[in-house]
Amino acid sequence: MSTISSAIIKDHRELKQYYEEVVNNPNKHDHQQRYGNQFTWELARHSVGEELVVYPALEKYLGDRGKQMADHDRQEHHKAKELLKTFQNMSSSDEEYIPHLKKLWASLEEHIRDEEERDLPALEKELQTAPGESSSMATSFGRTKAFVPTRSHPSAGENPPFETVMGLLTAPIDHLADMFRKFPDKPVSPNPSTK
Repeated sequence: MSTISSAIIKDHRELKQYYEEVVNNPNKHDHQQRYGNQFTWELARHSVGEELVVYPALEKYLGDRGKQMADHDRQEHHKAKELLKTFQNMSSSDEEYIPHLKKLWASLEEHIRDEEERDLPALEKELQTAPGESSSMATSFGRTKAFVPTRSHPSAGENPPFETVMGLLTAPIDHLADMFRKFPDKPVSPNPSTK
């Protein structure tokens, strides 16, 4: 039985793995492009999944404190989405490809630390009063990621219902375009765009 915290943390570790594959393989542009695409794909899905599942739960279970946490996280996501939007349109042969990814990762690393050290422990503590809720949220988070956009669309916003509607409109286009993008040869996580 997985918890929402373990699902989020698993994604965070995967993102770090993809980031390191890009920055630690200089002059291997094909490898960098594949893992850069995988990084983009996972970060876009992860961000929207958090915004649709985790942030409403913070608000529900932690009240005003949770709303402040969620609002802060949404602002950080918006900054990351703006940086990701630029990165996802770059080629690994671009001079700014790795520097831009490093800038994006620096912003994400702080956000990840805040979530793992502050938000998720506070949420899990409150979820103890609702048996099975953390596991149910983890399942919902995983399902949500299968239907959301796989590219950054910061203009869609970070708040339901607008994000949900925009996601439903853009996801099929993203999934179709993913069929023409290069990803790592070995599957590193299931990609609904290729099924």
